[in-house]
Amino acid sequence: MLSPGSDPMKALESIALAKKRTLKAVSLGKGQGIKAENYIKEAVKTGDWVVLQNCHLAATWLESLEKICEDLREDGADLTKVNRDFRLWLTSYPADDFPVSILQNGVKMTNEPPKGLRANIGNSFGVTPFNSIEFFNGNSQPAKFKKLLFGILVFHAVI
Repeated sequence: MLSPGSDPMKALESIALAKKRTLKAVSLGKGQGIKAENYIKEAVKTGDWVVLQNCHLAATWLESLEKICEDLREDGADLTKVNRDFRLWLTSYPADDFPVSILQNGVKMTNEPPKGLRANIGNSFGVTPFNSIEFFNGNSQPAKFKKLLFGILVFHAVI
């Protein structure tokens, strides 16, 4: 469940990169349920990771997701067909129609937005491309650019 202002995709991408896993993401909404199902079916076999973002926007498809998750559970699936490296990540804002069985059987993670000015600015500098030296020095006036960028990030953090 997402807190306002949090986005776990950056963290998931870095974990997948470190673990050398393929990460496929689908932002759910109108008509994206079929795409999500296909990604899950393929990833179950290959051991890839699938991220279904914004599950709260696909209220009509959540029943299908619940069925898919039930089929993946130990007592409902042939475990020889599920690759042990497969992971299904779900993100959602709190929603009344989110299936309780998924919440009860899944591992929950918390990703809180940064609290305070310093943490907010530090979090912004951790975002690509800000974390590369080439980004800062790749222009004709790097000193002015750094000051301008810092001013924008402080303004953004304050707002």
